[in-house]
Amino acid sequence: MAGKTPAKSAKVAKKAAANRPTTKPVLLSGGNPQIAKGDGDAPVQAYIAAMPGWKRDVGRHLDALIVRTVPGVRKAVKWNTPFYGVEDQGGWFIAFHCFTKYVKVTFFRGTSLRPIPPGESKHNEVRYLDIHEGELDEAQFVAWVKQASQLPGERL
Repeated sequence: MAGKTPAKSAKVAKKAAANRPTTKPVLLSGGNPQIAKGDGDAPVQAYIAAMPGWKRDVGRHLDALIVRTVPGVRKAVKWNTPFYGVEDQGGWFIAFHCFTKYVKVTFFRGTSLRPIPPGESKHNEVRYLDIHEGELDEAQFVAWVKQASQLPGERL
């Protein structure tokens, strides 16, 4: 360490570490992961991997149920939210997003589903399902996913 003091070396190392790209995604308000926009499974899996705590397991479970229910489902991340669609329907039928105490599922044509999902929206056709820890009714969710995937998709 010719000419450098230990304090100066520590400062240089700290500065270098601060300039290194971080591999851990930033969590936005409510714990929603900030993930780069992208098409395909990889950005969706990156979003799910970055979901905090118990919400990560919910995200994995929702993704698995959607993929199992809608073979060949199209995926993307837009606006820090995973979206799922069917190519023939031309748009998206479902998305989910992290909030502080729950995961919010958006059904873009939710008023056409039976029974209608419980969460109202200011958008005429949109309905929401808020999933709190340990509260997913899997059978009902799968029924809604199946119905939603057969409706025209939402173009965003």
